[in-house]
Amino acid sequence: MVLYGDSLVLAGVGKSLREYPRLEVISVDASPELAERELNGLCPDVVILDLGAVTKEFAFALLRDHPDLLLIGLDPGGDRLLVLSGQQARALTTEDLVRLIDRDVGQPRMKGIENQQDSN
Repeated sequence: MVLYGDSLVLAGVGKSLREYPRLEVISVDASPELAERELNGLCPDVVILDLGAVTKEFAFALLRDHPDLLLIGLDPGGDRLLVLSGQQARALTTEDLVRLIDRDVGQPRMKGIENQQDSN
């Protein structure tokens, strides 16, 4: 697991995560030029970053270059997490898309979707 950045929020999260012996936590400087090289060398499963310190382009580039990466963004001004995954799947039909959604989130959450299917 890599902590990307040097904010106080990330430092606190890193300190807490290091209390779990099964987790290997490595901190990386928030310089995009250095980070790309370091992340390519480390090949982490998870990157935790400060949402206020990175651009969307940087985050999407990480996911594009590391499709199995779990990217977790922390909002330093609140209690929000943004979780992104670069995993891809082919969705050639609407049925493929529904199957993918069901696999990841379970049953449909939209009210009335069962009624719409019954009436078609």
